[in-house]
Amino acid sequence: MVSSSPLRKEASDGSEMVSQVLFGEPVNVIQIQENWIEIETYFDGYHGWMDVKHVLAISEKEMRIWLDKLHFAPITVTEILTPWGQQSLYPASFIGEQNFSIGPFSFVLPEEIAQEKTSAFELAEKYLNTPYLWGGKATNGIDCSGLVQSVFRMKGLNLPRDAYQQEEIGIEVDFEDIRNDDVSFFSNKNGKISHVGILNENSAIIHASGRVRVDALTKEGIWNVDYGKLTHSLKNIKRFM
Repeated sequence: MVSSSPLRKEASDGSEMVSQVLFGEPVNVIQIQENWIEIETYFDGYHGWMDVKHVLAISEKEMRIWLDKLHFAPITVTEILTPWGQQSLYPASFIGEQNFSIGPFSFVLPEEIAQEKTSAFELAEKYLNTPYLWGGKATNGIDCSGLVQSVFRMKGLNLPRDAYQQEEIGIEVDFEDIRNDDVSFFSNKNGKISHVGILNENSAIIHASGRVRVDALTKEGIWNVDYGKLTHSLKNIKRFM
């Protein structure tokens, strides 16, 4: 049980990291090969390979109990006391109440969890300047869709992992009707979804591009305020909440 575990495309340390599995995240085991375990994440159905030492095996009954009481850690929770000592905890990790158990192991949060009242855009601002990391979902490295998924999980909405999957849900809105926490999607030259970010009512966009940053959204796409040019082509805008 670690703060975050790389989820790799193949059973190798040198293989591409396609995502990360955060603390407490339920997964289903597909197969085990020596030091590697092939899994599917329970909430977004993502496949990949994990280091078997990062997985805590529990029974089906223990899994059901955990699924009944878990929720997503808010941005304010940064540490947890485990049977192995103090451990860092990333936002949107999977936790219980202040004192909770996963299988036979007990965990303690430093204080009672307070419900986040801020907008998704404001939550995303807590990630500002976090470096871009392909497959990342944590405050030490994150990608564009990982940022959107993590932030909306803290708002109680479980979105799919990848940008193209996120774009398939929600209600489409016009540029003139943008509201706080709408989400904009961008396409590449082939018309495929390649980027995503969170908007506020002033058409500012917070997104992971090089780092988590705030830029301006136009009807054409993202206007990068540092480079003074358009960097992403707008596909559409969706509303999830």
